[in-house]
Amino acid sequence: MENTIRCITFDLDDTLWECAPAIYRAEQRFYQWLTEHYPRISAEFSPKALIEHRQDFMRDKTDLMHNLTQLRKLWLAELAVLADYDSALIEPGFRVFWEARNDVELFDHVEDTLESLRQHYTIGAISNGNADVNFIGIGHLFDFAVNSEQAGKAKPDKKIFNLAADTAGVSVVQILHVGDDKNTDVLGALHAGAKAAWVTENPSEWEHHLEPHFIISHVSELVSLLIR
Repeated sequence: MENTIRCITFDLDDTLWECAPAIYRAEQRFYQWLTEHYPRISAEFSPKALIEHRQDFMRDKTDLMHNLTQLRKLWLAELAVLADYDSALIEPGFRVFWEARNDVELFDHVEDTLESLRQHYTIGAISNGNADVNFIGIGHLFDFAVNSEQAGKAKPDKKIFNLAADTAGVSVVQILHVGDDKNTDVLGALHAGAKAAWVTENPSEWEHHLEPHFIISHVSELVSLLIR
């Protein structure tokens, strides 16, 4: 089976780094920025209340869940109206959050793993979020990156896996997708026709009839599994 793999794609959040701390710091930094530049908003909302307001705003917009950038900017536009500010806050407000959201701490050995695998395979990223491997500083370890905004659909939709295959110049059956989420990453890849590696500390939690091709606790295990 390994001989049929030509491209390895990686989910980003919670596969190559822990997502929650980065998002938490980003929300904090964004709130501090609002307090300094748009104080009527921070006077109206506590940090917790502001997050809840955003979640409520986004909850019913399922048709836009593939484009988190657009969703957040729409929410910022609503915040501006609520607090009687103009739309000038939207772009810098998004940028403050986005830069902090991309201030991540890679799991141990991620860079070494990508460097080793890239000597043998085309390496890509497939993400439903708006993380940017180039901004983070690891873009040189990837041959390409696609996200749900570009595809118009989020994982587990087949469209994003097919976009990755087209970008890599391979068939989708020649892709091994690596990710932590059972549904969006593993089942999404399998239903698209790709192979799947599930990154988990709890392999007993798998309950589907389709099985991932690999179950690993850390992406570094791929080196010994795939490179002879």
